[in-house]
Formats: sequence, C-alpha cells, structure tokens
Amino acid sequence: FLFHTDMLSRLASRSIPRVAAAAAGRRAFSSGGGGGGGAVPLILGLGAGGAAAYGYLSQNPSALDFVPASDLTAMEDKFATYWPRNVMIIFGPPGSGKGTQGPKIEGMLGIPQLSTGDMLRAAVKNQTEIGKKAQAIMKSGGLVSDDIVVGIIKDRIAEPDCKFGFILDGFPRTLPQAQALDKMLALEGAAVTKVVELDVPDAILEERICGRWIHKDSGASYHVKFKPPKTMKLGADGKPDPATMLDDATGEALYQRPDDTATALVKRLSEYHKMTVPILKHYSPNGIVGSVNANQEMAKVWDDMQAALKSGGK
Repeated sequence: FLFHTDMLSRLASRSIPRVAAAAAGRRAFSSGGGGGGGAVPLILGLGAGGAAAYGYLSQNPSALDFVPASDLTAMEDKFATYWPRNVMIIFGPPGSGKGTQGPKIEGMLGIPQLSTGDMLRAAVKNQTEIGKKAQAIMKSGGLVSDDIVVGIIKDRIAEPDCKFGFILDGFPRTLPQAQALDKMLALEGAAVTKVVELDVPDAILEERICGRWIHKDSGASYHVKFKPPKTMKLGADGKPDPATMLDDATGEALYQRPDDTATALVKRLSEYHKMTVPILKHYSPNGIVGSVNANQEMAKVWDDMQAALKSGGK
C-alpha cells in the first residue's frame, strides 16, 4: 500500500500505524500524488475491499484527528483478528546485507525483526520455562533442539508487537526447522506469507565479510570500506586501528566475529547453500518466494526488496 507520509505520521503518533491499512483492506492502491508529502510503501498483504476508505483518508489525512482513539483501537483489533498475519523470512549468505535490509523492512511495515539468537538470550535472561530448558542444555555443552527453538519463537510471537506479523532472521536454517515452523504456525491459524533471499555471488562476499565490524549490544554493523564508523583511523599498515573502531551512537568498542575470515567464509557459504536451497524449494510451490539482487547500489537493493515484498512479487 502507498500511504502519504503525513497520514503515517498521524497514525504513528497514536501508536497504531496500521489502522489506515486496516481501513484500506487488501487491495493495493497508488496514492496518485495527491495530498503532498510524498508517499512511502506499506505492504501488509491484506484482504480485498476498502478502496473508498483508503481514497478518502489518503486525500484527507486530517480526518484521523476526529476519530476517537477507542474506535481506532477497535479497528486495529478487528484487523489483527480477521486479516492474515504477515510472517516473513529473510534469507541471505553472510555479508549479503540482512543487517541493513531487515531494519528497513521492520520500520516500513511496523512489525519486528526477530533474531533467534536474541530470542534465545532473552528467554534465558527472563527465565521462562523454555528458556530454563535451553539454559540447562547449553550449560551441559549440548545443542538446543529445534523443538526448543520453535517453542521460544512461539512464546515471542505471542507478544503484542507481533500481533500483525514478524520477520524471522536466522531461522529456519534447515528443512526440518521449516517444517516445524509451519506446524507451529498452522496451530495458530497462520503461515509463512513471504520468503525473500538476498542473492550475492560468493566471490563478492569475502571483501564484505572480512571488513565487517559489529556493535555487540545493538547488533549495528559497520564496514571499513562501505560503512566505516565516524571515528575510524587507519594505521601505518593501511588497516583500521582497532582502538578507533567505535559505535557511532554509543562510542562503545566494535568487534569482529572470529568466523569473519576468508577461511571460515568458505565453510559458512558451503553450509548456507546446502541448507537454504531445500528451504526455498519447500516454500516455492506456495508462490511466496522472491529473490533480490543484493550485489548493486543499496538504494536499488531497497527498491527491489520492496518490489519482492509485494503480494505476488518475485
């Protein structure tokens, strides 16, 4: 859906950015340039109808100021109950740009990006029932089973911010995990609605990976060539001085992952292709798989990502 930015800002100020989307229904309409302020894409994979409501709101966004908050909340609740939940999976090899594209999708759609690592750490920290099970296994040196990971996802997506959907990053990694995810979602009357793969030739990824630095707490990603931190300085050898690699927002130290090396990358890419191809084939018959060329200018990658996310987009 294309909504004028001034309408979106009014909706966001009420903490219910999807209300106008509910009124608009499932059909995608172009803003046609009316109302000013430009337009931004909001793709929610909704149901049919609502053209008149959308047309009126797009031309008269101030009308939302006269709608009682209780009515907007009721509309939001109805939308969450009766329209399909947006469940997205973003795939991509190491260095493909998931860390860049994921937050953009998150901000555009108003649904959270969920990392299995973050969810696992949160479950352990909060000492949930399934978090305790995971903690016990990790302390013993074992690997957390698929059932536990799916259980952690099930608990997380029951939280209010996932009411309209969510984006999965880092899961599923194998076909059995995808099948377990499908089974869990089916029990809740939901299903995966979109799968997008970020495609980058293996030969391009070494430069991206070996120059990557990460902020531990936020997950913010930097690159010595493509996105250096403001504080970066080069040493006499032409390489970044680690002491100058600091997060722009917090000033805290950045780090490089131990497996962000050329040697480790070969193995990681081999495992990625071996595991991911069967998952893409699994979801392809549903007509929900799209591919984005991530080996181009970032602005073009984002344009292609938005096209792939649209209903029927490839």
